[in-house]
Amino acid sequence: MISKLKNMIFQMMAGANVATVIIMLLIGYSDRVNPQSFHLFANAGLAYPVFLIFNLLFLIFWCFVKIRWVVIPLLGFVFGFLPTRNYCPINLTDDTAKSNLKVLSYNVWGFGFFGHGDDDYSIPAYIAEQGADIVCLQEAGEASLANKEIQDTILPLYQYRDTLKKENSGDVLAFYSKYPILKKERIPFESRGNIAGAVWLNVDGDTVIVVNAHFETTGLDADDKAHFKHMVKGDYATDSVETTSKLLYTKLKEATLKRAPQAEAVAEFIANHRGTTMICCGDFNDGPNSYTHQTIANKLTDCYVTAGNGPGISYHKGGFYVRIDNIFCSTDLEPLKCIVDNKIATSDHYPIVCWLKKR
Repeated sequence: MISKLKNMIFQMMAGANVATVIIMLLIGYSDRVNPQSFHLFANAGLAYPVFLIFNLLFLIFWCFVKIRWVVIPLLGFVFGFLPTRNYCPINLTDDTAKSNLKVLSYNVWGFGFFGHGDDDYSIPAYIAEQGADIVCLQEAGEASLANKEIQDTILPLYQYRDTLKKENSGDVLAFYSKYPILKKERIPFESRGNIAGAVWLNVDGDTVIVVNAHFETTGLDADDKAHFKHMVKGDYATDSVETTSKLLYTKLKEATLKRAPQAEAVAEFIANHRGTTMICCGDFNDGPNSYTHQTIANKLTDCYVTAGNGPGISYHKGGFYVRIDNIFCSTDLEPLKCIVDNKIATSDHYPIVCWLKKR
């Protein structure tokens, strides 16, 4: 009797593990589906780490209880290798290798001049300390760029600089370069407040196109993020959780649907300039297992996935902890090392830094 009961429990656990693996794979590969065609998968990728952890727990469970059933979670990890690597890559990097280019991308959130950050670390001072060859900033803001600290700290280091501004919006993309800027171009897409563009650089006689993209924001205000944080902590009753979840899902879905054609517009720009060395930076406002990310990854190499380690959380505000900032490059560049630098929390984003080498 006890033996039959144990077998029944094990079979139920095995069934739950199989279901976990199926859901994990569906979510993991949902980034191949345009959310405008299938709304259900709009934000599915955000749940991938949850099912990844569940599958890991099943693996540990079977190792101690019934070793032959470890095949279920192991198959899940094998077939889920690509989305798992997108979410949490593991790479051996050579810190001694000499790079040709150091690239920094950072959503500076107005440089923290408005006192809404969690840190007193000066963003202009941080950028100056990094000494990157190419710097791409999002949410720079016209008023912030005119600040004396920036004029005194950053400008003396970068002879070449330019900006792109969204009309009737505070969003400004800033480019700083140690190499001459030949020209700039806006990449058109529909958005009320976001923008993408590119500059052409002369890097030691070679033309390098640098794309800076800030895709549609999530649409969540400070109250929404506070509600989400309380919900995760379990501070709300069941009915409040349901109402809050529906509101957050609707807002996130609407923003995701707007990002899809924006990412496609940038991907088309990249395709139209294939053959030219290219770097694409920016705040994608979407996770590593999203259609937005995959659309660009189909055209360029994800530097963090290739040369980074761990989840690389780049957004750290309001309970949302996910890597939404990216650096991509064309195949004639080799990413040597890529980090999300969490030592500065003045903005709601951490900067992402990558060292590249010409192949």
